[in-house]
Amino acid sequence: MSISGLFSHDLAIDLGTANTLVYMKGKGIILNEPSVVAMKKDDRGGKKVLSVGKEAKSMLGRTPGNIVAIRPMKDGVIADF
Repeated sequence: MSISGLFSHDLAIDLGTANTLVYMKGKGIILNEPSVVAMKKDDRGGKKVLSVGKEAKSMLGRTPGNIVAIRPMKDGVIADF
């Protein structure tokens, strides 16, 4: 047995267009969240992540001008880094 086997977990991540899933071997799906990110824009054009997942999804279409909630995945591809 290798030493890396003592500290590692087998994980699988599905960056889906609608939801992001994280699967852990032996435990099943440990995360199932909407693929949505809410970001705040500052005066200099920088962006700061405010929330992700369910909280960010609740912000879709309901944010002031300096906050934007987006779905970064489109057709199975990262569309907005």
